[in-house]
Amino acid sequence: MSTHTSSSVPPEAWAPLLRAARLATRPLERFLHIEASSGVVLLITAGLALLWANSPWAAGYAALWHTPVGFHVGAFSFAGSLEWLVNDALMVIFFFVVGLEIRREVHHGELSELRRAALPLVAALGGMLAPALLYLAVAGAPGVRSGWGVPMATDIAFAVGILALLGKRVPPALRVLLLALAVIDDLGAIVVIALFYSDGLSLSGFLVALAGLAGIFTLQWLGVRAKLAYVIPGVVIWAGIAAAGVHPTIAGVLIGLVTPVQAWLGPSGFIDGMQKELDSLTRATPEQLSSGELAGTLRKVALARREAMSPAESLTAMLHPWVAFGIMPLFALANAGVTLRGGAPFDTSAWLVAGGVGLGLVVGKPLGVLFACALAQRTGLATLPAGLTNRHLVVLGAVAGIGFTMSLFIAKLAFTDAVLLDAAKVGVLVASAVASVAAIVLGRALLKPELPGGAAQSADEAEHSTAA
Repeated sequence: MSTHTSSSVPPEAWAPLLRAARLATRPLERFLHIEASSGVVLLITAGLALLWANSPWAAGYAALWHTPVGFHVGAFSFAGSLEWLVNDALMVIFFFVVGLEIRREVHHGELSELRRAALPLVAALGGMLAPALLYLAVAGAPGVRSGWGVPMATDIAFAVGILALLGKRVPPALRVLLLALAVIDDLGAIVVIALFYSDGLSLSGFLVALAGLAGIFTLQWLGVRAKLAYVIPGVVIWAGIAAAGVHPTIAGVLIGLVTPVQAWLGPSGFIDGMQKELDSLTRATPEQLSSGELAGTLRKVALARREAMSPAESLTAMLHPWVAFGIMPLFALANAGVTLRGGAPFDTSAWLVAGGVGLGLVVGKPLGVLFACALAQRTGLATLPAGLTNRHLVVLGAVAGIGFTMSLFIAKLAFTDAVLLDAAKVGVLVASAVASVAAIVLGRALLKPELPGGAAQSADEAEHSTAA
């Protein structure tokens, strides 16, 4: 007669393979969980900014973000506004996390193989080109055409949050496809910012940035693993990029892209190291352990813990909650406050900007994603992942029309005129709200909840097999 013992591993599973599968999917699950939650925080802070900017305390809202901040060291002084601190300094950390995600996806994620990356790559390209072209068709006049990059980007926090509201109607493959599309989307937006929204480029600034990059590579070659040691060359890169005439947030992306994605010890090394130290501790009684021996053991345990993950993964895990629940909401609070009453009225140019941005996100994004995916399938360049159908792509296209963080960021770079900037912000906010509602309605109408055994998806699978 057998006795039952509790275990976290099913009896038919191969324990090492199951642990490896859980380890591989845990970063993605954590990323999606944080993004879905932060979407709610973003929505609250954006609404608060709108209410504040249109309340009797609107003057206080404007004055807050123009508050000077800085420091003095001897004869040297540096000062900027609180808005500058958020948009040009703190957002570097946001872009750094974006760079880490791009680096990880390219190394061993959805973008590591051309076969897996083809569909999100094509979908992202279509979803960037169509909104830009539609914006230029609506607002192509010389005074307003610079906003063509505003409707190109998808906000991953809001997008994943909308998918979370659809619950079991959304299969995991659709979430992964959205994440890969958003990563490529962010990369495209970064390239657009660097190439088209930077002016007065200076060679000396680039040389300073290269010196900072050389410093990072030198520390890596010397085997320096302490993360704080890389702050100084990172600041040098940031200063060089800013001096070169490129927006300084690009420095965050560069540093993220050169961060190592391979662990030194890895999970197996961590387990071996911890087991060795545990064995040494169990062989001695507490009275036999000196404080020096215990401190040495704890240092080895700390090293094994730190090096069980790659620097890119550990930095993402450490910074992502701060970015999702701190920096991005602060950015929304600083930039979503559009004066809807009592300000300068919108003229024809402003309405063209708002209309171009709105149509680019609500109409251009879905059409671009769907057309690009259909073309890729028709030419054999890419195929739909198992379990997904064209219905899922319709929902994906609608969700991709939610632009917020990156769209507002590009709007700040595209327009110096306050009225046109407010118009662009109105276009982003209204379009994102419309796209969110459309995605929820389409998701509930087109997608069926997944039941045990996949019975509810039989019709969708039949559609997929017919389309294939």
